[in-house]
Amino acid sequence: MLSPGSLFREIHDNDESFALFCSIAAKGESQGGWENGRISALVGDAELAPKVARHGADEDKHGRIFNALLRKRGLRPVEVPDDTDYTMRLERQGIGLAHARLRRDEPLTERDVLHYLAHSRVTEQRASEQMRLLRRVFGDHPEVGRAVKMISNDEDNHLAFCHEELLRLAARGHGREIQATLRRTARAEIVVYRDVSLAVMAHMGRILGWGEPKARVLAAGIRATYAYELAGGRRRMTTLRMPARRNALGGPTPAVDPEFA
Repeated sequence: MLSPGSLFREIHDNDESFALFCSIAAKGESQGGWENGRISALVGDAELAPKVARHGADEDKHGRIFNALLRKRGLRPVEVPDDTDYTMRLERQGIGLAHARLRRDEPLTERDVLHYLAHSRVTEQRASEQMRLLRRVFGDHPEVGRAVKMISNDEDNHLAFCHEELLRLAARGHGREIQATLRRTARAEIVVYRDVSLAVMAHMGRILGWGEPKARVLAAGIRATYAYELAGGRRRMTTLRMPARRNALGGPTPAVDPEFA
């Protein structure tokens, strides 16, 4: 039976496809780590800056975890195809803060912070859902289970952080702009997610030798998800509610597990 679980297990069991999967994930997390690190350095809010720094440290840690999973298999990272680069494709759509902006030593405005948090709210929703899926598939796996649980917990914290900080901004009179930015970001994200998913599945199909019928079924499933999100499913990315995890990124950054250092 073709299911997300069987698909991920097939990718995991092949060295070449596993190397590509982990390399794509590691690159995206490392990019997120750099972005959050720069944002934390440019944010003037003394309460927000350490939380953004913690967010960036988590993303850097996730990149190291995916690379550690490769090392455990005796594998090396591989080149990531441009069409699978989710983070950079979002930037090309004008979503979030551009890297050129972050490279300037110029303090961020409150509007910049709003756009950063809205971008993170949408993308962390996607990340949280994807990691929960991987947790269901691999949570008990002796090789990757612990890593998946760690990353999944972090992504849930990141999502909680975004909700809380955006609600704080909304209380200061930015509610209308936040909602407009979230809707625009979600519309762009679902297009990028569809295109990246199709590209990843095409690369995996070539590696794993999927026949045309299987490739068509998978592509149809990705397009069906896009149609559902286009029709209204993306609303889960644009609503705001006070999270159960309050101050999820407050406090000191946890020590890095030596297994994944």
